[in-house]
Amino acid sequence: MTTATDTLLDGTHTVLTPEYVEFRFTLAGLYSRFLAWLVDAVIVLAMSAGILMAINVAMMAAPGFASALGIVIYFLVDWGYAITLETVWSGRTVGKRVMSLRVIQESGVRIGFYHAALRNLARPVDRLPVFYLVGGVSALVSRSQQRLGDMLAGTLVVRERRLRVPSALGAPGDEGLLADPLFVSRVKRLSTEEREVVLTAALRREELRMEARLRLFAALGARLRDALAMEKPAHLSDEKWALLVAAALLPPKAKARSTPPRRATT
Repeated sequence: MTTATDTLLDGTHTVLTPEYVEFRFTLAGLYSRFLAWLVDAVIVLAMSAGILMAINVAMMAAPGFASALGIVIYFLVDWGYAITLETVWSGRTVGKRVMSLRVIQESGVRIGFYHAALRNLARPVDRLPVFYLVGGVSALVSRSQQRLGDMLAGTLVVRERRLRVPSALGAPGDEGLLADPLFVSRVKRLSTEEREVVLTAALRREELRMEARLRLFAALGARLRDALAMEKPAHLSDEKWALLVAAALLPPKAKARSTPPRRATT
């Protein structure tokens, strides 16, 4: 869970949903972003060095061409590493994962290839003249701590929240519906964005005031009925309905951890 100290040091970004529910993200500071970049830079250098050694061995007769090709390969590895990982790993690279950081859109949702490509292709400008001076100054003067690449792509770097899976998700109180193959199969067909909305709402619902919480789950319940093409059981509230969907999305291990062990009887 993000602490108050982190919030004061790093700043926050607030997203207001159409239901007037606020979600707050803690912005990553320059120090943690620099450390994440340092980890990624070491990985990129190691990958590039390995490729260069193979090229030099294969092209011993033309060392000048091998050196020029090595520079091109370094930039391709550097860009390809960040763009690929941020696209397929929900806005994270290895360095960001180590530092618990993530890149998101300004709207609060995950980034795609377009956003990852834009923010990373602008890195040569952000790196000028050395050690990301342009990008660092840009982040310092920006309200959302965005370097030029983030401004271009409409992205933010935020701290990941360490949230425990509530027991309500592991044992939502309607095991019959979770055992229904039709229900589970339709839940699994939800889009990535819909899954993130459901899980985020389920994990952060305790942070909301009751009125905002009711509005959020009423809208989410209606959206899920359309997405699943199923009517909500009459005995379930909109929030319980959303929790059942969230429980169906969880991997088996997470469900097992969230369910308290039963006391043995003799």
